[in-house]
Amino acid sequence: MPLVAEGRRPGRAALPTVISASRRTDIPAFYMPWFMAGVARGYFTVENPFNHRQRRVTAGPQEVHTIVFWSKNFGPFLAGGYGQKLRRQGYGLYFNFTLNSTERLLEPRLPPLADRLGQLQALAQAFGPAAVAWRFDPICFYRDKGNVLHDNLADFERIAARAGALGITRCITSFRDDYAKIKRRTAHLPGMAFLDPPIARKAELLLSLEKSLTPRGIRLETCCEAQVMAALPPAARIAPANCIPGALLMGLYGGRVSGRRDGGQRVKKGCGCSLSADIGDYRRQPCFHNCLYCYAQPTAAAAPAAAAGQGLGSPRQSC
Repeated sequence: MPLVAEGRRPGRAALPTVISASRRTDIPAFYMPWFMAGVARGYFTVENPFNHRQRRVTAGPQEVHTIVFWSKNFGPFLAGGYGQKLRRQGYGLYFNFTLNSTERLLEPRLPPLADRLGQLQALAQAFGPAAVAWRFDPICFYRDKGNVLHDNLADFERIAARAGALGITRCITSFRDDYAKIKRRTAHLPGMAFLDPPIARKAELLLSLEKSLTPRGIRLETCCEAQVMAALPPAARIAPANCIPGALLMGLYGGRVSGRRDGGQRVKKGCGCSLSADIGDYRRQPCFHNCLYCYAQPTAAAAPAAAAGQGLGSPRQSC
């Protein structure tokens, strides 16, 4: 059976696609040459991670409204000038930048925070602050082997100050989700355990973050946190997030995109993302940041071999 172009229906004019690059791996940090090859070819072949069926996502500038890039390290993307190249070809660009506190236990392979703040400034200056969303995601609580409680909020104010000064107006956050692979990953760390605070404590924390962000002109939004949102007081100005923001993309670049929510995401938990085509592959394109809490991180044993195959060198030993 031939591959069918994503989003196309017989007898109906197709709206331009929004490409999500990607929830499955960090393309701007590790796979931009692969991405640019797909753009030059005019399509990506994407495999469903559950049933392994393949589909073709068209990628020509006439067929794509916006490319939404997700990353924790835009350094390679910026150094390669990829954004300027794509913009010259006619693509709209939007950036979801996950920028968390420095916590080597949780995120052992990221550049220093000062470098990442510099990347945030470079994106805002090159593409406009309205095209950049800051994701402080996820908020984590954990205890160490000495039974000392920790969180990853230490640098929140520092990041917020820089984002506000740059004119960035969106901060998207969520609380860590529990996955079986995370439990397996932390099993070799004696005494280390993630904690899940009560809903009331989460709501209290969000209100505190909102209070900090509002004077800086930044709106706090939550990603897939319907239960916590329901616990907030009516006066709270915290909103459910749409990390693929169809209306905002049309405001930035004109034209039209689908007004449908993306049914492939966690709508019942509060995901407000507009329909997009997510490319990338968990298995073939592992992420080498090795974040302890991540749903997509490959095993430590697989990472060195995979990295060598991509010409990335051998990742450092994780904490």
